[in-house]
Amino acid sequence: MDSSEKLYESCSKGLFFLAGPCVIESKDIALKTAYALADIAQRLGITLIYKSSFDKANRTSVNSYRGPGLEEGLRILEEVKRKTNLPIVTDIHSADQAKPVAEVADVLQIPAFLCRQTDLLVAAGNTQKIINVKKGQFLAPLDMKHIVGKVQSTGNGKIWLTERGSSFGYNNLVVDMRSINIMSSMAPVVFDATHSVQLPGGKDGCSGGQREFVPVLAKAAVGAGAAGVFMEVHPDPDTALCDGPNSLALDNVEGVVQSLLKIYDA
Repeated sequence: MDSSEKLYESCSKGLFFLAGPCVIESKDIALKTAYALADIAQRLGITLIYKSSFDKANRTSVNSYRGPGLEEGLRILEEVKRKTNLPIVTDIHSADQAKPVAEVADVLQIPAFLCRQTDLLVAAGNTQKIINVKKGQFLAPLDMKHIVGKVQSTGNGKIWLTERGSSFGYNNLVVDMRSINIMSSMAPVVFDATHSVQLPGGKDGCSGGQREFVPVLAKAAVGAGAAGVFMEVHPDPDTALCDGPNSLALDNVEGVVQSLLKIYDA
């Protein structure tokens, strides 16, 4: 059993977490956050996968910060992994990124806007890493079966599906908790508590968010049967370069995780 299969099996044994800053801002912030999350994971006995993006290709404005790019981003993620022993999850946006990213990351994440891109899904699946596909804001839960089929066509069955809310009019999202139950018949479901409270666009070049509802929706999702929880966290969300309004403060992570574990155990 390789490391990817071991991680997938480990995550099947209890509530697991994907957490970290939305985007890599600096090596110092990455390591500070990762060390704190590694300590929490050890104290609480949970599986936690460090998440951060080397590039955010779907920012609202051309002037928005995107990240350090593939080469520097992977170098920082590799250092985080080596120094904290946390597994890594990060986004890929094109098929050619799958192979180099798989050399560092344990989980390849497919962004919601790209969840139907066949070449991207097949390239990701061919790495035989865990593939976390975010359900598009525009897709019905049942439609995710076709996306699962694309990844499985590569012989890779290590798939997670992530619920991240559905478009609700303009600049708003709503979460249908039935989605978790529906998609659970296809693959383990992760709940994205960060982007589900995002207010997409609408702020003259950036998105807003309501981070106060992150714990509320995460609790509901775990109660509805989510296998994992995705949370973007930052030492100081108000100064974050991406998704600050809907990111959880690092100091609040442990308390939120403890409350979710109680619901999961119940």
